[in-house]
Amino acid sequence: MKEQPNYYAILSAEVRYDNRLKANVKLLYAEITALCNMNAECFASNKYFAELYGKSKTSISIWISELVKYGYIKVHYTYKEGTKEILNRYISILKGGIQENLNTPYKKTVKSNTTSNNTMNINTKGRFLKPTIIDIKKYCTERKNNVDCETFFDFYESKDWLIGKNKMKNWKACVRTWEKRNKINNNDRTTAHRFEEDEDYGDGVL
Repeated sequence: MKEQPNYYAILSAEVRYDNRLKANVKLLYAEITALCNMNAECFASNKYFAELYGKSKTSISIWISELVKYGYIKVHYTYKEGTKEILNRYISILKGGIQENLNTPYKKTVKSNTTSNNTMNINTKGRFLKPTIIDIKKYCTERKNNVDCETFFDFYESKDWLIGKNKMKNWKACVRTWEKRNKINNNDRTTAHRFEEDEDYGDGVL
């Protein structure tokens, strides 16, 4: 039995309600987000998707082309040194604030046709990595809190992930702070407004 990814998928509203896309294309998009949730980018092959859904590799190729055409994903390739032979294909999510530029070299030995091999080395030591909406949703789901992940992301994205004048250090600490303040603050102001009034709290700051 083919291994299934154990991360949940995201089907954003703009994809869900895009009448240009067939249902199977939307399903493929959701599958790609699940793989991206594991490793920031997806490098499963057309063969992998074809076997997963019982479709031809040609159909998968057409579906991916449609997602590229309408600006929902970005595809790039690595090649064998000194040749034009494709070594690996990488797919990034473009919509919903999910794409992240990690500037991290990819493993050349990785195999791209199974979920278990959809992995990538990311050196996070010593620098802040901006979370994706998927990262935030996963963490909030684990904590079973009521933090609005999109609001959290949009709020700090608009501020270039600064807290006051300082660069954020730990976004999970910020989520926990939002979580605590949501529990104790019962007035009608939104979470974002509360944090605009009090940006100099300590959690998550360098």
